[in-house]
Amino acid sequence: MIVYLSLGSNLHPRHHYIDEACQQIEERCGEILHRSHDFYSMPQGYESNHEYLNICLKLRTDLSPIALLRLTQQIERELGRTVKNHYQDRTIDIDLIQAFDEQGQEIKVAANDLTLPHEKMQEREFVMIPLKECKD
Repeated sequence: MIVYLSLGSNLHPRHHYIDEACQQIEERCGEILHRSHDFYSMPQGYESNHEYLNICLKLRTDLSPIALLRLTQQIERELGRTVKNHYQDRTIDIDLIQAFDEQGQEIKVAANDLTLPHEKMQEREFVMIPLKECKD
């Protein structure tokens, strides 16, 4: 399947965390077909002076959406992410945004810990701008 991932980091060194996450995703999850340009944004949902570095990845993977979620969460933990589902500064955040099967049909998932397509993606410029670049 083809999956679009949104990555973000707002703790120093942001570029290191993004690059390391990309390397781990490529080694463990599948082939990165496209990486968007860097997009910078201020935190949403909480107060912080630490600006986010955001990117989007287009990934080809043989993993199921749930297996991919588990692996990306493991990568987050290995890169120092200790709390998930809480708005705060973070070393790395990896979100599954959209997934498509081999025929190009969108995959929909509604599970306790994963919703595809991501339910808040349309509200987030830091997701939509890099995502559009990966889809063009």
